[in-house]
Amino acid sequence: MSQPKRVGFIVSGVTGVSPTHSTVHLVQAALGAGYAAEIYEPWDFEIDEWGRPGARAHRFEPGEVSREALVEALRSRQAARRTVRFEGLALLLLRANPLNSTILAFSQLAEAIGVPVRNRPGELSRASHKAWLATLTDVPRPRTLVTRAPSAVHRFASGCAAVIIKPARASGGHGVSLVRGSAGLEDAMDAAIRAGDGYVVAQEYLAGAAGGERRLLYLRGHGLLGGYLRVRAPGEFRHNLRLGAEPIACPPDDRDRPLLASLAPHLDAAGVWFAGIDVIDGHVVEVNALNPGGIHYTAGFTGLPIARTVLDVMLQR
Repeated sequence: MSQPKRVGFIVSGVTGVSPTHSTVHLVQAALGAGYAAEIYEPWDFEIDEWGRPGARAHRFEPGEVSREALVEALRSRQAARRTVRFEGLALLLLRANPLNSTILAFSQLAEAIGVPVRNRPGELSRASHKAWLATLTDVPRPRTLVTRAPSAVHRFASGCAAVIIKPARASGGHGVSLVRGSAGLEDAMDAAIRAGDGYVVAQEYLAGAAGGERRLLYLRGHGLLGGYLRVRAPGEFRHNLRLGAEPIACPPDDRDRPLLASLAPHLDAAGVWFAGIDVIDGHVVEVNALNPGGIHYTAGFTGLPIARTVLDVMLQR
């Protein structure tokens, strides 16, 4: 009996997944498309005695399964466990944030033996750092500074009515502050440094942020798949859903065409197949390439099989 084709997923951990996570949607899409799905955590990797890279996987066989059942099996660690080799994988998806050196090393070893890895690990470390967007001078974005120097942040902030201070490598709104004037800059920098890699992003605060932040989903070769508006919770300046922001239907429109035209070549050159783009007032404030979310709400608002589309495109070599 022939074995099913396999799709692998590298994640930060399985116990914190939920039915709204894009990774769960993608796993469900792979199973529904007839693939076995293998989920690897950062401590699962190994090289066997014959020099073959692989991992100890949480394994799901092909077939229709609910997201709730997937989540329960992963959170309780009841999914079947199997030692597998990367050789023969139809696709390996990097869905881990943070991206550590072990994940990079083993995903590149998989790529070296012919496994298609999305997003590409060789460039992902660069494209996932917030300093990367700051270098794209042809892309509409807020005034931005990336530094470790408090004096540089003070000079930058003196020319802005308000600034956002955030870690150069972090997610989920951790270590992010809104500062008006010079008071509080030092504390904001300290919080960003503790949450990230020591580098700080100072970004001019856009007044349009009060009206919400748009999350747009980009897929290589397809452009924008859809998106939605995130309206922040009362008393909160961040637009993170986990901090109480409300998602509202808001599909891409004519404002997004020139923005995508400027950003897409950079994404393609950086080996990014799938990304979440955060936009305020026509300015890109962040590019999420490590573990981009947004499939759940985009699919819900559009009724389209977003996860299956993403999977099918990334399976193309």
